Amino acid sequence: MPKRGLGIDVLTAAQERIEFTFDNFERVYLSFSAGKDSTVMLHLVMNEARKRGRKIGLLFIDWECQIGLTINFAKQMYAEYADCCEPYWVALPMKTWNACSQIEPEWTAWDEEKRDLWVRQPEPESITDKAFFPFYRDEMPFEEFVPAFAAWYSQGKSCACFVGIRADESLNRFRTVARSDKPTYEGKMWTTHVELDAWNVYPIYDWRTADIWRYLGKFNLPYNKLYDRMHQAGMKISQMRICEPFGDEARKGLWLYQAVDPAMWAKVVLRCAGANCGKMYSNEKGAVLGNHSVILPDGHTYQSFAMHLLNTMPIKTAEHYKNKLAVYIKWWSRRGYPDGIPDLADKSLESKGKVPTWRKVVKTFLKNDYWCKGLGFSPTKSTAYQKYMDLCKKRREEWGIFAESNITETTQ
Repeated sequence: MPKRGLGIDVLTAAQERIEFTFDNFERVYLSFSAGKDSTVMLHLVMNEARKRGRKIGLLFIDWECQIGLTINFAKQMYAEYADCCEPYWVALPMKTWNACSQIEPEWTAWDEEKRDLWVRQPEPESITDKAFFPFYRDEMPFEEFVPAFAAWYSQGKSCACFVGIRADESLNRFRTVARSDKPTYEGKMWTTHVELDAWNVYPIYDWRTADIWRYLGKFNLPYNKLYDRMHQAGMKISQMRICEPFGDEARKGLWLYQAVDPAMWAKVVLRCAGANCGKMYSNEKGAVLGNHSVILPDGHTYQSFAMHLLNTMPIKTAEHYKNKLAVYIKWWSRRGYPDGIPDLADKSLESKGKVPTWRKVVKTFLKNDYWCKGLGFSPTKSTAYQKYMDLCKKRREEWGIFAESNITETTQ
């Protein structure tokens, strides 16, 4: 899709989108992370709310392991806009992906069974009562909490959630905005249908990083001072991100925890499996986490190395990957690879997903890509996960791929 100029600057365009949203939606709330993008969006949206004398929801997910500067800034913003916001500071046990560990591939913030290891205590004003939201269930995955909150907050009325994502941040975020097949509100490409009468709105989707900092600087607006620490530590502007701590992208910034708050980092290492490993290797090129290249051990093919990695994983994690891999092999067997997938192929074709290879499988394992997004999979909803696992195990027996009967025969 070619770029099309709107004939106005990005600030004016964002303000017009925000005004349109307030004009057309009965219920409005904002998802706030205390990062630079959601901070810009917060200032813009709250200014409009004040003009209209309207209160809107302000949702902040407290991940327990966030650096103190981020928590303090979030508290500052809640106080700054107390006159025009309904506060939803959520500190409930919530599950998210942990890309630092195969032992604990999913990590739960505020895990009550690990209360004695909590990095910090919940803020007094935060929501800790599990009965507060009727839709909440214990250790609910973040990806399921977000649309459920939207449906709950809408109260059966038209509802918009302001989300501070920008298309130039990543390919996934560009697709979120630019997809031509997604349901939009009145054809506005900067909107996406979420749940029932709820829509996501991306008013700053076309801003660049320079626009973000220019806006904050020109109007002398408060921002998270953690970014100053990132700059002092030598991070590139393009690398500065604030999000849940242990995801694939977030783990690249774990070293900053140790640099900014060593005492807190000591607690994080005890609290989350693999955190120190992620800190040490996430920014290193090479074989440890499959970054950029994979060094094949002597005497191994990529297939044999993949099998070796599977055999060294915890049983539960290995079963998860075997299910994904069985589906991957079977899918490609129907598309030109009936005798199995090759060890390697042209890298450009691999990267585009045009061909299957064991090298891609190895890279998926090394990166702790738990949902195998690198192989073309999407996350499975937690409510359907066990059913999915049982079905895959049955299919593995039918296909003869990682079948239990084959393993038994081999060991006899």
